[in-house]
Amino acid sequence: MDARPIAFITGIAGQDGSYLAELLLRKKYIVHGLIRRSTKDYPPRLLHLLGQIHLHHGEITDQQGLAHLLHKISPTEVYHLAAQSVVATSWQHPVLTADVTALGTLCLLEALRLACPSARFCQPSSSEQFGNVTSSPQNESAPFRPRNLYGVSKVFAHQATVNYRQHYDLFACCGILYNHESPRRGKDFVTRRVSRGVAEIKTGQSDQLTLGCLTARRDWGYAGDYVEAMWRMLQQDTPDDYVIGTGKLHSVEELVSTAFDHAGLDWREWVQTDANLLRPPEEVPLCADPGKAQEKLGWSPVVGFRDLIAMMVDADLLECEIESPSILSMPSRQLKKSA
Repeated sequence: MDARPIAFITGIAGQDGSYLAELLLRKKYIVHGLIRRSTKDYPPRLLHLLGQIHLHHGEITDQQGLAHLLHKISPTEVYHLAAQSVVATSWQHPVLTADVTALGTLCLLEALRLACPSARFCQPSSSEQFGNVTSSPQNESAPFRPRNLYGVSKVFAHQATVNYRQHYDLFACCGILYNHESPRRGKDFVTRRVSRGVAEIKTGQSDQLTLGCLTARRDWGYAGDYVEAMWRMLQQDTPDDYVIGTGKLHSVEELVSTAFDHAGLDWREWVQTDANLLRPPEEVPLCADPGKAQEKLGWSPVVGFRDLIAMMVDADLLECEIESPSILSMPSRQLKKSA
């Protein structure tokens, strides 16, 4: 009989899911993951794990189907990464966001309670729950004041997890995660828009990058570090909630400058701003106080900001060079610089 621990990951096809699957495989877990029924091709972020993980088609809002699957798999740990996580999309599709991000979590918690209540559960919450903060940095005691519908949905998911822990005595943890990035980040997010934009300019596929506010500041970390924190939460003696972040702020302009510098370009020659892309200003920035995670979990980020951005630019450069390897297609401004 195989005595290895068994993990079940919703949203396994996403950025965090793929890194978490890698981590758990290194730790000798049997890894199962949920992908949507509409998914026909093998998820691109998981191609390198083909044959090493078990994928199941389903929907996060199908409580009965989830309960059946959990009963069949009988996992020791459940990581709930499935969500509609793009802030702009939450305004365009509010009901979908609430259905997937909020009610989907409730469906999974209820399925867990019915099918495998002894499994340990990790709910990745979001710094967007804090929203309109009045002080910075934020720890686990900061009040939730979400300023977008994604944040509202995440508050519901977080509080549902806390209530299931208290009412049903589940081992359920929430990790309040600040922005975490990687080469696998979706192209809707500003870090990936920048790294991809730099790569397209460098390889001649574009001659301009358009962004919103350059003065906005964020607490950016590496997704591979953050899934390590998720795992550590479930190895503790008692369940609890933890803020996960770097505790360091960087502006979008610093992000842009770092990315362009890494590619040997002057960002001022290639970047323009568009008022239509601006988000409402934040009087107080979202910045993590990860002291509890450092003390209780022994966790701290390993990959720094500059190394993270370099990693993302290098990955997008490689991808763009494969797509457009000829220097003859470079913008005229860059061809002159290269001469």
